[in-house]
Amino acid sequence: MKVMNFGVNHVEIQYYEKLNQDFNYDLSFESRLLDTDTVAEAKGFEVVTVSVNCKVTKENLDKLKALGVKYLFTRTVGVNHIDVDYAKQLGFKMARVPFYSANSVSELAVSLSLGLLRNTFYMAENMRKKNFKVDDFMFAKEIRNSVIGVIGTGRIGMEAAKAFKGMGAKVLGYDIYPNDANKAILDYVSLDELLAQSDLITIHSPYIPGENDNMINKDTIAKMKKGAFFVNVARGSLVNYDDLYEAIESQHLRGAAVDSVQNETQIFLKDFAGKPLPIETYEKLHSLYPRVIFTPHIGYYTDLALEDIITTTFENIRDLQSVEKIANSI
Repeated sequence: MKVMNFGVNHVEIQYYEKLNQDFNYDLSFESRLLDTDTVAEAKGFEVVTVSVNCKVTKENLDKLKALGVKYLFTRTVGVNHIDVDYAKQLGFKMARVPFYSANSVSELAVSLSLGLLRNTFYMAENMRKKNFKVDDFMFAKEIRNSVIGVIGTGRIGMEAAKAFKGMGAKVLGYDIYPNDANKAILDYVSLDELLAQSDLITIHSPYIPGENDNMINKDTIAKMKKGAFFVNVARGSLVNYDDLYEAIESQHLRGAAVDSVQNETQIFLKDFAGKPLPIETYEKLHSLYPRVIFTPHIGYYTDLALEDIITTTFENIRDLQSVEKIANSI
């Protein structure tokens, strides 16, 4: 079966080829994302796989259908980049990757958190300027003397909680579905209590359209401890970034790190060196560097996470050929 994989970087291809030894698909790769300019590359393929920032819109679905594509697989947990209802109308068989290495995302959250808490990003920027003076901003609170708030205590949130607990922090958790098994690692509290007590808050909630849009906003931020840090490696739609900017610019929050933003296809995977970002909110947030750190939605970008994603995608392709629906079907 011929498979076109959109949005695959060169370093990833070796993993696809190694894992394909158990499946023997005829693989092709396109480093660019699927959009109106690249959709024609799917000509001659029955199967297309896409990544998170591909634009699987009604227009592109019509083109894929006309090109003879029958199967559409996303190498992601979320499916917001796909017009799912229209794809079903056209008869595409589709599936997703419901989970992959929780450690991959949690390690990014923890590493960003450590950079903020210990002011590493600030010191690295000073070093780049050849400034080796010690100043007041470098003074840090030790993690074992800190309270870490984890919003969303699923697989990823709990891996982050374990790491912070291992460093001696007091860890608070909030989840609409608390899990008693997690209480050995963290203390469940109300969201308001977590916001008020935490020195750093890391969010790991799934995004549910219409239910938790802009969950982090001026009202929730106002309840956060003055001088706290905020980390988002979940979904951009969980955060009102205008409100986050105001909180950091006004010194209510000390800093933030984000791996996902709203409308991120306009920002991520593009080079704006010497130019302003096309969305004013993110340009303003970027101006607060190194108190604000962006990473380009790379929580998945590790060896073991990639192996999980590829293996599940290959299994989805195999299984959906013989039946109408599988466990990972969209």
